[in-house]
Amino acid sequence: MEVEIGIGKSGRRAYGFDDIAIVPSRRTRDPEDVDISWDLDAFHLDLPLVASAMDGVVSPKTAIEIGRLGGLACLNLEGLWTRYDDTDSVFEEIAGLDPDKATRRMQELYQEPIKEELIGRRIREVKDAGVVTCASLTPQRVEQYAAHVLEAELDILVVQGTVVSAEHVSKDPDRQPLNLKKFIREFELPVIVGGCASYSTALHLMRTGAVGILGGVGPGHACTSRGVLGIGVPQATAIADAAGARIRHLDETGVYVHVIADGGMRTGGDVAKAIACGADAVMIGSPLAGAYEAPGRGYHWGMATFHPTLPRGARVHAGQKGTLAEILVGPAHDNDGTLNLFGALRTSMATTGYETVKEFQKAEVMVAPSLQTEGKALQRAQGIGMGR
Repeated sequence: MEVEIGIGKSGRRAYGFDDIAIVPSRRTRDPEDVDISWDLDAFHLDLPLVASAMDGVVSPKTAIEIGRLGGLACLNLEGLWTRYDDTDSVFEEIAGLDPDKATRRMQELYQEPIKEELIGRRIREVKDAGVVTCASLTPQRVEQYAAHVLEAELDILVVQGTVVSAEHVSKDPDRQPLNLKKFIREFELPVIVGGCASYSTALHLMRTGAVGILGGVGPGHACTSRGVLGIGVPQATAIADAAGARIRHLDETGVYVHVIADGGMRTGGDVAKAIACGADAVMIGSPLAGAYEAPGRGYHWGMATFHPTLPRGARVHAGQKGTLAEILVGPAHDNDGTLNLFGALRTSMATTGYETVKEFQKAEVMVAPSLQTEGKALQRAQGIGMGR
């Protein structure tokens, strides 16, 4: 339904996670009977999770641990891990920066050139541990480093940017933009692409041959794209639109493309809502940045935080909440929903009567602006639970 913004301009009403609620169905289940696993190309994963390709979240070491817990972790191949052989001192410095100096200093640290030999070395560190390996490159550099990725025998490649389109247009005769469809069809590995936030863009990205798309532009806790550029779509609507594109693509081709909700999730309830809106899995960063094992030492920043001319991210303090295991699969020792995220997903599915992720995508949701506040006055006043 279109809403008039002014004479000559109207737009759709869009919804974020805080605007909606999952409606219980007529049945319930035992949590032990719920299956939250999913299959991405040839890989079976116990958790519908992709850890964000952010330096403060995914290191080779945390990628291994997340893989052992049943998830998939995406390593940023254009980040600190491929610019510095010894990263400890760099992360220590970033964690100690004054807030007003952090962005400028990080721009300087990320000016260090990418060392091609480190690309293969980092991938092999994860692969040698026996878990599924995933890493990201931006569209601008993917062709430059594709051979190194193949040589290291990566399992899944993510072509990722703030916004990725299937058709990049340039008037510069000396600049040959990436032909995403041609690249994916000729590349030997399964490819995930994103982000996107609309039905039409999601559909076009699916038509490139990608095995999955990332849905989300600007919802991340460390991202400032919505403020700097004024672009984005609230996540519940963005995911539902991408899921609608998936249905059309499946009808047209018989090929199922996974929708991965990227960003904006803080609690288990947010993860559950993302799946209920149509996602097959979620990509999260800031909740994992709060792990004791995370390389950021309690700090978190996005891939555009250090852009040399137009930073679109902030270094935020995520704190240190628990171990990776406690954050992902529990047990939780707090009541605000930020621990045992996937235990919460399992319980949400059981409480509403759904057995699998694909069934849960069909759950009824409703617009519920009072969901976060109704009856929660004491929690808000005391700063506990849902009032934090």
